[in-house]
Amino acid sequence: MSGRVILHSDANCFYASVETLLNPSLRGKAVAVCGCVEERHGIVLAKSEAAKKAGVKTGQANWEAKQTCPGLITVPPQYDQYAKFSKLLRGIYGRYTDQVEPFGMDECWLDVTGCSKSGPRIAEEIRQTVKEELGVTVSIGVSFTKIFAKLGSDMKKPDAITILDQDHWKERVWPLPVSDLLYVGNATTRKLMDRCVFTIGDLAKMNPDLLHSWLGKNGYMLWLFANGEDGARVKPGTYVEPHDSVGHGITCTCDLHQNEDVWKIMLELSQDIGHRLRVYQMAAKGIQLYVRDNQLKGEQYQMQLPYPTQSPMEVAQAARILFEKRYRWFEPVRAITVRGINLVPADQPVQLDLFDNAFKRIRQQKLDDCIDGIRNRFGAKSIYSATLMGNLPIPGDGRDEVTMPGMMYQ
Repeated sequence: MSGRVILHSDANCFYASVETLLNPSLRGKAVAVCGCVEERHGIVLAKSEAAKKAGVKTGQANWEAKQTCPGLITVPPQYDQYAKFSKLLRGIYGRYTDQVEPFGMDECWLDVTGCSKSGPRIAEEIRQTVKEELGVTVSIGVSFTKIFAKLGSDMKKPDAITILDQDHWKERVWPLPVSDLLYVGNATTRKLMDRCVFTIGDLAKMNPDLLHSWLGKNGYMLWLFANGEDGARVKPGTYVEPHDSVGHGITCTCDLHQNEDVWKIMLELSQDIGHRLRVYQMAAKGIQLYVRDNQLKGEQYQMQLPYPTQSPMEVAQAARILFEKRYRWFEPVRAITVRGINLVPADQPVQLDLFDNAFKRIRQQKLDDCIDGIRNRFGAKSIYSATLMGNLPIPGDGRDEVTMPGMMYQ
């Protein structure tokens, strides 16, 4: 393979695979890693290969997943363990190159251009080493661009290698659905299909100026990707990614009609945002909220915070203020994304105002530290917000129980 040699390694069913390693009795069974496993209103975060074959999907409500697969075993997430295995994976990749760029906890790009071994041989060695040393499997794409390497790792799973070289990539890539291309989401897919662009080849053959008129600058970027002209480099291991923001978004499987239902979604999303801010050792000075209604019309709002925060509750409360102040409820809500923006180092000194709830913020930070410690020691299910527990009557609200609408990750 001439030119650049890029690998994309994707750990198969990563969360569920780690859970199986921690509890060997789960091996070969239908397992789903779920939020709020004690009640039916949590969602599936990840699933094992057996659960996937049974029809379980990421983002399904727990009760829906159990209807799909009656023997499904649900377990709470253990993010500290996933982070540990993620670090071990990157250690294996680092034996071949220092140009390793993470794409989430379970995926990485590697630039092995100029190595003494060929890309396919390195991919095979990594595949075997990961299985032998860590007990998980990876699917690896080998190509000359990051986009095609990622596409290759998705083409064959689990425990597989796919090669898309410069001489034969068109025959394999262009017939694929346009939705298979990285960064072509549901909304973009619908826009393209409405204009008879169904495959990656159709996209590649379009006039780039026309795509720009449809999709803005992303249209031209996707045209370059489809034509194999992605020149983005794999960032070296010494590169420190500037975290400008940390966000989490979902598309709901049913419409949301009330502020309270939206609040529960934002509170759930903010748990992950707070966790990631702690991992990055950053704090958010502002909050951004994106809301899309069931007619696919989206609106974005943002606000600055009086003090930088890592607190999931403070993030959620700010998002709630934004939503209830700005959203007009012309249509039901279908998708929500919460994002912490304007990040600063968490240890940056902050001048607190004694007359602006300074002591309340200090107590909240101590509470967050305590909650984080409990979860790290006893697991994610050991403590969570009462609002998300479900099946509990709320005095005076006129409803019998709290419900969490079904959700699906974007």
